[in-house]
Amino acid sequence: MHEMTAANLRSAFGGESMAHMRYKVWGAKAGAEGYPNVARLFVAIASAEQVHATGHFKAMKDVGGAFLVAAGGGFGLTATSENLAGAIQGENFEVAEMYPSYIAVAEDQDEKAAVRSCRYALEAEKLHAALYTRAKEAVDAGKDVELAAVQVCSVCGHTVEGDAPDACPICAAVKAKFTAFE
Repeated sequence: MHEMTAANLRSAFGGESMAHMRYKVWGAKAGAEGYPNVARLFVAIASAEQVHATGHFKAMKDVGGAFLVAAGGGFGLTATSENLAGAIQGENFEVAEMYPSYIAVAEDQDEKAAVRSCRYALEAEKLHAALYTRAKEAVDAGKDVELAAVQVCSVCGHTVEGDAPDACPICAAVKAKFTAFE
């Protein structure tokens, strides 16, 4: 694997791993503040971020030896509205800047596994940003977000509200590959 693609995957792995844990902690905080649906949303998206981190890790299977991973994202435990703002900012960065540039490099270097892993994450992050934005609007109005079951594809991390699709629109995984967060 080319070094620039490997470095990008290490960065993405670190960022997604950190997001996974940050969202789990923020989910507990939302629950404690009386927002059970926001808590459930954080936990569901934490699961999707774990899928992304795992995908990036697997895409580096040909990279031998040990390597350092640094996750440059900030972390703090504040009120749920502020935590949602941080989540939105992180998801929007991944959608607008991080994943498009990582995909471009991986395509240029013909690293198919890296392209696939980053595309899976990019598509899911778009949905995450929208779900978090809706949750923040509700919390800022003093309410919990109205939220049906959240389904997460265990193959690519695609996240959907409501019923799981018969086939994932991102990776074509069957309905049984979705995990429901109700």
